[in-house]
Amino acid sequence: MRHLVYIGTGGTIATRGSDQGRRVEVAPGELLAAARAVWPDPGVDVEVRGVRQVVSFAATTADALDLVRAVREAAARADGVVVTHGTDTMEEVAFLVALAHGDDPVPVVFTGAQRPFDAPGGDGARNLATALRWAAAPQARGTGVSIAFNDEIWPAVGVRKTHSLALSAFAATGRGPIARIDDAGLRRHHRPPLAPALPGLAGLDDLPRVDVVPQYLGVDARALRAAVDAGARGIAVAAFGAGNTAPGVTRAVADVLGEGVPVAIASRTFEGPVVGLYAGGGTDLAAAGAIFAGDLSPWQARLLLAAVLAGSPEPPGPERLDRIRERCTAFLRAVGAAAEG
Repeated sequence: MRHLVYIGTGGTIATRGSDQGRRVEVAPGELLAAARAVWPDPGVDVEVRGVRQVVSFAATTADALDLVRAVREAAARADGVVVTHGTDTMEEVAFLVALAHGDDPVPVVFTGAQRPFDAPGGDGARNLATALRWAAAPQARGTGVSIAFNDEIWPAVGVRKTHSLALSAFAATGRGPIARIDDAGLRRHHRPPLAPALPGLAGLDDLPRVDVVPQYLGVDARALRAAVDAGARGIAVAAFGAGNTAPGVTRAVADVLGEGVPVAIASRTFEGPVVGLYAGGGTDLAAAGAIFAGDLSPWQARLLLAAVLAGSPEPPGPERLDRIRERCTAFLRAVGAAAEG
């Protein structure tokens, strides 16, 4: 009999409606019972654990690291791990867990819901049943951390929430779903590339501060400068297009890199990688030593940079920036987020 550990953390899947709005009120055991009605497989033993029960927009980085530890502990003694989580920050928390889980063959599957537990036509029970079914499947072994939603299984690396309300809320465009599970059965399409775990991540109580600085029409460098002055140890830029910044921001990026603060460049667009193509923008950023984060979202690029910073205790200087860039780039290439060479 296969043994799964199910960790409930709250989120919409665990909410009921009220006059004051949706509240987390449904215990993991009740959610599991609802999922069992959808997928009553007697060949799987499910151990239930609950951690801090919140809506995910209220979660902190420290909460996410607590979950990283809980998942790593569960994966050491289970055939698979399932986590119910709020969708607002699921793409970030699942990615952070993936950084710590690395190439461990035990599958870890996140899921949640767009509708509360007591809503007519709710999606939570089916999503949880899909996650349990995937975590228990031999085909899931070696696929790392994933998100099960609306009958599809998406890799945690590169995934984004793509709709605020629709049931098909997640996608990893350019990568495709790992598998589909529906009335026709389970069909695995590919095995995503995995990178070794970043060392020490599961032992942290918090991450170094890395702020996201967006680019938009008319932007200046004040937000970037303010982030560094407020204590950010790294910056992730949500850049235009293929990785461009406004001229003043481009110059400011070069300045903060000169001060020893690493800067990661990601695109504010939904799909495609970043690359240094334009004079005054991406070309200058690359020449200054910015880290180009492949096709990761700015939110996942931020967490990658923070995790690498946490494992880089060297004193500030050009050599440290080079090592941080090399570690980030090695991860991005290993997981297929950035091109080789």
